[in-house]
Amino acid sequence: MATPVPTLRIGIFGRDEPTSEKHGCGLWPAGVAGSITQADGIPVFLGDNPTQPLEELLEGLHGLVLTAHEGVIRKQLADAEALAQICQMRSLPVLAIDQGMHALNTAFGGTIYLDLPRDLPDALQHRHPPERGLRHAINVLPDTILADLYGEGELVVNSEHRKAVQRLARGFRICAQALDSVVEAIESNGDWFALGVQWNPTSATASGLDIQLFRGLLEACGKRWGEVPEETACSAA
Repeated sequence: MATPVPTLRIGIFGRDEPTSEKHGCGLWPAGVAGSITQADGIPVFLGDNPTQPLEELLEGLHGLVLTAHEGVIRKQLADAEALAQICQMRSLPVLAIDQGMHALNTAFGGTIYLDLPRDLPDALQHRHPPERGLRHAINVLPDTILADLYGEGELVVNSEHRKAVQRLARGFRICAQALDSVVEAIESNGDWFALGVQWNPTSATASGLDIQLFRGLLEACGKRWGEVPEETACSAA
């Protein structure tokens, strides 16, 4: 029987630089696009400095991944926040990674710690340059979307961040915390699939289990859109 052709188009807003590295489990390329492809979606690069209206940027997409990096500038952050708000209005599923999660949080009234070692000196070591691939345990809270994807309880993730959620956004709940109570994942309280994680599930230091985030995103997109319109499937081929 022929393998179904992927038809769900997932936008990537932010940096996803090409790499020859493999994902942590060694089965597919590291990076957001590789993880979307592995989850049977079609990655669509949007860049991080669009010149067209943001509403138009989302046309023809079934979901969005928000990702960011240390060098993000204010305009890129503002665009990411605006895209999150548009996605909420359209019920477009969103997965936000690392500083993409910070943009998701601030888009709806939350705040962030800018420097964990300074702002929370008693916190665990969440980033330790120049050592790459620092890992620590988190606790996935029960009765959350994240628990449906990973299972509840203790989980070990990579940790390469200096910032973190301080005040939680309106309409969101915490779904995972580090053992020092630093927020590691948030999700929408309502019917909108919006999930943000502090770790990097696409890195060469990530776990094979992290593909569940992208499978969850694709499943939410399928439920949101039902059968993909024929014209969209044709244009994506």
